[in-house]
Amino acid sequence: MKKAIESDDFPKLAEALYENNKLWTALAIDVIDENNLLPDELRARIVYLADFTRIHTQKVLRKEDTAVPLLEINAIILGGLKPKGGSA
Repeated sequence: MKKAIESDDFPKLAEALYENNKLWTALAIDVIDENNLLPDELRARIVYLADFTRIHTQKVLRKEDTAVPLLEINAIILGGLKPKGGSA
């Protein structure tokens, strides 16, 4: 997504947005499963982010907004998944 944004390549951006939306949809489906063991608050936040991603993606595809917030969300989530204190 970052490369598509930087190069202003809308077809590549649309493809990246599609893949990103698939990822967030899969995450939402996983956390709404009654057997998911994550805390309810975390599950709700993941569903919220998936919903935000879906809505914001549509705005980007309509050229009403930029994809930067989506890129930032992904970067923050990835940063939170990295192990703390050790070398990766």
